[in-house]
Amino acid sequence: MAKAYTPGLLVTQHKKHRCMRRLPIAGEVKVAKGDHVTADDVVAETALPGDVNPINLSNQLSLPPKDVIGCMLKKEGDPIAKDEPIAQTKGIFGMMKNTIKSRFEGTVETVSPVTGQVIIRGAPLPVQVRAYMGGTVVSVREHEGCEIEADVAYVQGIFGVGGETHGKIVLACDSHEQELTPDRITEDMQGMVIIGGARMTVAAIKRAQSVGAAAIISGGIDDQDLKQLLGYDLGVAITGRENLGITVIVTEGFGEIAMAERTFKMLRGHDGHETSVNGATQIRAGVMRPEIIIPLASVPTDQADHRFEEGQLEIGRTLRVIRDPWFGMIGEVTGLPTEPHVLGSGSKARVLEVKFPSGETAIVPRANVELIEE
Repeated sequence: MAKAYTPGLLVTQHKKHRCMRRLPIAGEVKVAKGDHVTADDVVAETALPGDVNPINLSNQLSLPPKDVIGCMLKKEGDPIAKDEPIAQTKGIFGMMKNTIKSRFEGTVETVSPVTGQVIIRGAPLPVQVRAYMGGTVVSVREHEGCEIEADVAYVQGIFGVGGETHGKIVLACDSHEQELTPDRITEDMQGMVIIGGARMTVAAIKRAQSVGAAAIISGGIDDQDLKQLLGYDLGVAITGRENLGITVIVTEGFGEIAMAERTFKMLRGHDGHETSVNGATQIRAGVMRPEIIIPLASVPTDQADHRFEEGQLEIGRTLRVIRDPWFGMIGEVTGLPTEPHVLGSGSKARVLEVKFPSGETAIVPRANVELIEE
């Protein structure tokens, strides 16, 4: 029998999770296979080439380009300080010499007899790659990076801004339906990953920024609040590089949406635990979801075996509706009609039957749902 599949977001109490930590260019890997690392540990480092700074000595000395080399006080490969003499003409009878001082600090990289230009390469820019999540190094790629594995509790969000960070989980709301407002953010949440309930306000996010929180996570956010936070409309692009000083993740979507009760209970169960979060999101090819990773000190023994194949639509599966009129609601698949269904618009589509916690049932196009993976 044919099977039906649909995309889903993962929310699970336990999985083995791996993350690859990679340098942008070749460098030195600081760990070995089998090493245990924490989120803050540096696992690899390198240095990017410094800035290129050209100086047109031919113009400044009023000499043909080929004569510049004979006036150089520094040769290629020599270090040079800012305002240190780099070239000097021979003058007339040893007098009236024209001296040019460097406007940059760095190393003399090239002296061109063709253009009369000197290139000063700035100091190398150090780059360090940290582990991001605590775990065990399971593989090392020489001069490139390493892969880290850990048993974790894992939550994928819908949308986020801000990059990788980590801190201890702290709850700011008492229930998954409570709005996250600034009065619920306190000074002792510095460096913490704040967990809200329903919509988070821009005032709450700014309050979290002011106390120095690492991240703030809640069910939803208003698109105008997001625009006010960023200072611009966010286009269809990858997020995660915003310089906000805090990572912001919503687990359900935009608007007045409460965090899924199951997600809230799971995060509440890890209150005080160290967690790693990343708000990077991409909704086009190569989809990326924001993530919340909680390394586990021990593997749960009471976890049921996975009943369903990943991504497969089956009766009994938990899902979220992602289109109106049931947008954001979570329910359970109760039926999978084989024949296309005529929608209100008059078009035909494959549908499923879903039952919500209130007892209400609905017929929903299969394209309008996403699975809650376990």
